[in-house]
Amino acid sequence: MPFLLAASRLVASQLAPITLLGALAAYLHPPLFLVFKNSFLWFFAATMFAMGIVLDADEVRETLRSPGRIGLGVMTQYLVMPTLGFTAAIISPVSPEIALGFIIVACAPGAMASNVMVYLAGGAVAFSVALTTVATVLSPVLTPALVKLLGGVFLDIPFWPMMRTILLTVVLPLGAGMLLRKPLGRYLETARSLAPAVAAIAIVVICSYAVAANQERIAVMGGWVIVMVILLNGLGYLAGWGLARLYGFDALHRLTLAIEIGMQNAGLGVALALRHFSPETALPGALFAFWCILTAAAASAWLRRRAVPAPV
Repeated sequence: MPFLLAASRLVASQLAPITLLGALAAYLHPPLFLVFKNSFLWFFAATMFAMGIVLDADEVRETLRSPGRIGLGVMTQYLVMPTLGFTAAIISPVSPEIALGFIIVACAPGAMASNVMVYLAGGAVAFSVALTTVATVLSPVLTPALVKLLGGVFLDIPFWPMMRTILLTVVLPLGAGMLLRKPLGRYLETARSLAPAVAAIAIVVICSYAVAANQERIAVMGGWVIVMVILLNGLGYLAGWGLARLYGFDALHRLTLAIEIGMQNAGLGVALALRHFSPETALPGALFAFWCILTAAAASAWLRRRAVPAPV
């Protein structure tokens, strides 16, 4: 068991390089990951189940005593990123399918990985967990509604099927994970230690499958997609920081909101794109998943230096 826990911590802490290795392997030898064509939704459900195991009800309950701050954060998430995603889709010389991919990933809620990054950055962890939780609970309605509103410019959007997919792969496993916490008893801490690695492996598989399914397209138009992904992620950080300052948040909550806005649940975006549209639509989400994890560590460190005064 100690070896398993150590391996779990290693996998969770090295998500960015492991995601990169998975993407490279998928690009060089697509059949390695194409075998997951009919099971990627199960992998995403595993990430939400892991999140349910990790969530601390007492911590979230304490944070919910400041509903105004949480409301502002969630509202910012669902206004800023969809706007940026729609802008990227409009100005990019890409196919309608890939343009829609930008919108889908931008309309997703925050990711569990953002909670880890906020913790490493010394931010307001309970606030981060509350934002992720509330945004995730609202996602069955808000995500397909926003995708239909913005993405309808490019393609027909199946609102109800998307809503059903989110309920089955987000809300149901999240609730199951939370309900399992008590029955686990003395094994809960072990399960919480293993959960981030389970989520990390699942995200790597999902995104690697999306890369494998888009190998030829990446060679043709990967440059534009990469540029837009970088801009979407960077502007998300900056918007989160600036708006939190405008709201009057303290330094730690500004840092937290910046990370929450800049990081999206790209795994959900990829899963929705693969389930309801062509594999091409999943390309922006797959690249965003890797890039936002890679930049979050550096961005959180930089924001922390700016947010927290050095000791005198």
